[in-house]
Amino acid sequence: MLDVFGSLKVLLKIDDVYIDNVVFRLHYRATAVILLACSILVTYRQYFGDPIDCIVDDIPSKVIDTYCWIYSTFTIPKWNKGKIGKDVHPGVSTYDDSADTVKYHRYYQWVCFVLFFQAMFFYAPRYLWKVWEAGRMRALVLDLNCPIDFDPEHKESLINYFVKNLHMQNVYAIRYFLCEFLNLCNVLLQMYFIDYILEGEFSRYGYEVLRMTEMKPEDRTDVMSRVFPKVTKCIFKKYGPSGSIQTFDGLCLLPLNILNEKIFVFLWFWFWFIAIISVLNTVYRTVIILIPVFRLLLLKSITDHTSHDKLKTLSQKFWIGDWFVFYQLGKNTSPVIFKEIILDLTMKFEEKDNV
Repeated sequence: MLDVFGSLKVLLKIDDVYIDNVVFRLHYRATAVILLACSILVTYRQYFGDPIDCIVDDIPSKVIDTYCWIYSTFTIPKWNKGKIGKDVHPGVSTYDDSADTVKYHRYYQWVCFVLFFQAMFFYAPRYLWKVWEAGRMRALVLDLNCPIDFDPEHKESLINYFVKNLHMQNVYAIRYFLCEFLNLCNVLLQMYFIDYILEGEFSRYGYEVLRMTEMKPEDRTDVMSRVFPKVTKCIFKKYGPSGSIQTFDGLCLLPLNILNEKIFVFLWFWFWFIAIISVLNTVYRTVIILIPVFRLLLLKSITDHTSHDKLKTLSQKFWIGDWFVFYQLGKNTSPVIFKEIILDLTMKFEEKDNV
């Protein structure tokens, strides 16, 4: 199992210079790793067996397994409340093909691909931001995260950078805010996409599972078995010796649905969690852009009390792009060095104003 998931450790590597925030990392790191791990699990037959096993009299097992996998299996919704031993299995019993409604289950052919491409879409805003960011923050930080070995000349060049590029860094910040908004749009679209794949079952899936656990056992309707049935029907037809069509009624087991039902319950809660904090993060960004006082408070939160008076001067000078780069620098820099940068940069601006 460690060998299976060993390749995912690259995505869990801790960066020495951060160019984003915790919410952003939950999208491209935590969520992408979860989806890739789930995609690997549902394709690993050593732990969960064959994806489908069907029983049909007088038909070779490999033939019927392949046929039912390709053309999909089905259940009868009116028997979803059926009980084992009385109605054979929930969703599986006798039916009239001309009168009864049947529900075909085709999603299981696509689960591993859907999970994989979802992981790619969750990583896409991170990739776009890395291209746009182009290593700027790493070049600005260099050795400033170590208060012992840093180069004083680099600190001086950093101060000159903020003076010369004052009011010229808005594009950098806007691109980052756009990537954060793409994260929000992506998670909402992914929830809609899964709901479409599962034919409208995902939107309330987690809620209905929770509600089911609160019911008495005799009153429960297994929501997970309705969405991800473990036993289904498959009809196989072939020509008989005299040319007439023979119909064979098959019973199919879907072992992977034991895993799929748990995966999608977890994803329902996880996606809602990511969506909610992404909405809150969007509100947070809006407040930062519209209320300069809030930007000052955030700078104060990463410095000591002695630098607070100087920060007011810097906040009045900075536009949103200057503030964002400076704030990111503060999160990646040693507090001792960042305090010196604040003092020296404030002095530089005051000297420039007095000239």
